Amino acid sequence: MKVAYTLRGRLMGPAVAAGVLVPLLAVPAAHAAAAPSGGNCSPQAEAVSYSDSLDKTTTADGVAVGGLSAIAYDRFSRSYATVVDRSGTQPARLVFLSTGRTPRATATTLLKRADGTAYDGTNFDGEGLAVLPNGNFLISSEAEPSIRIFGRDGVQRGELPVPDRFRVAPTGEAVENATLESLTISPDGKYVYAAMEGSLAGDAPADGTVARHRVLVYRNDGRGGYRLARQFGYQADRGNRIAEVTAYGDGRLLFLEAAFTSGVGNTVRLYAVSGVNRAPDVSAVPNLSTVSYRNLAGKQPVADLANCPTLGATSPQPQLNPLLDNFEGLAVEPGAHGARHRLRLISDDNFNANQKTRVLLMDTRLP
Repeated sequence: MKVAYTLRGRLMGPAVAAGVLVPLLAVPAAHAAAAPSGGNCSPQAEAVSYSDSLDKTTTADGVAVGGLSAIAYDRFSRSYATVVDRSGTQPARLVFLSTGRTPRATATTLLKRADGTAYDGTNFDGEGLAVLPNGNFLISSEAEPSIRIFGRDGVQRGELPVPDRFRVAPTGEAVENATLESLTISPDGKYVYAAMEGSLAGDAPADGTVARHRVLVYRNDGRGGYRLARQFGYQADRGNRIAEVTAYGDGRLLFLEAAFTSGVGNTVRLYAVSGVNRAPDVSAVPNLSTVSYRNLAGKQPVADLANCPTLGATSPQPQLNPLLDNFEGLAVEPGAHGARHRLRLISDDNFNANQKTRVLLMDTRLP
């Protein structure tokens, strides 16, 4: 999502909030910090460290690194892959990051159509990212929306079907800039999940009290492709959007809910959903706001990042916790032990001086 400022949960133009022009602020030098002992975000989660090493200081292949939305571990390059959010007139691309606590950009890959011409910010808004078992990249673009398959050379190899209802209005019922923000694949490679950032127009309640989102579920067809199998519903906290979803086990997803309030800052909360493959299929439900909560995927709170220790972080704009920023990428690091997982979050700075490209590490116990 390419934004810098919003009223609670809704987008506005860069550097504008409630009609007031917000001045750009200087950004302190990037650095990393370690968590103090016993500094917990919740009984289930602990902030380990953060790094601003990528913020406004890094180039890769001669291009400034920023606007990173989504992050996924790529075992083929033994690095983390990220995708650049709407890139303006620059070609759309993947950026690869080293795996340490202080990451650095190591390489980029341009994203191209099958004919070899590059996508750019005018026709591609990269948001969700997953690495398929064969090494190809699955990337959602929020513009249409679309879910495309790219080879390791960055050339498009195929596309997954997206129901017409999910298209941006007036073609469909989706709100512009609030479509397929999140994308993940189950560890066994059988399922792909694509979550809507916002609600479809047909799912909105008359009183606006709940925000219910649809998640598309694709199943491996046994021939190297994925077919759309079903949908399930998810209810975000009031005012929140779904910024990211990542699989941490077969049938287990971790949701990153987020919002921004001008003059207050970012909200970032993590929720676990287990047994998603048993969640009711809502494909035929015309309006999610009319079904009972038991017909949605049940979620369990993991952490509200506002409650984390600051770790010495600073922010160029008001925040309830200066550790917070526009976190839009979430990955589970490989090598989890039992219920304990290490998370890697990355924030999208929108190439804006009032935001940071920040990487945050957390240890969590997940159901």
